[in-house]
Amino acid sequence: QVQLVESGGGSVQAGGSLRLSCAASIRTFSSYAMGWFRQAPGKEREFVAAIGPRGVTTYYPDSVKGRFTISRDNAKSTVYLQMNNLKPEDTAVYYCAARGSSWYVPRERNEYDYWGQGTQVTVSS
Repeated sequence: QVQLVESGGGSVQAGGSLRLSCAASIRTFSSYAMGWFRQAPGKEREFVAAIGPRGVTTYYPDSVKGRFTISRDNAKSTVYLQMNNLKPEDTAVYYCAARGSSWYVPRERNEYDYWGQGTQVTVSS
């Protein structure tokens, strides 16, 4: 059974940085595309970043492009989200997601099969 466990969330001031980690209990981690999503109170869960199985292909929405970087370490079965220049509007619960894939990198939440429990990120002004 696939399990995803996020960590690294916390509270920071605007302009600060955080690095989220997602440890996956997936035997064939290098055959999974990974994504990060976030959900603020009263809002839909939205796409934040995605990375292909080999770490070559990445996608970001305009709202975080240039500030967030997704990466992965297949040897450690872990995906990361480096978040710089954080803004109050980045405040949300951040979720890690996984989907088995040889090349396709999903960007829609309904394309992912497995989800973590989430980690809270709070950015104060």
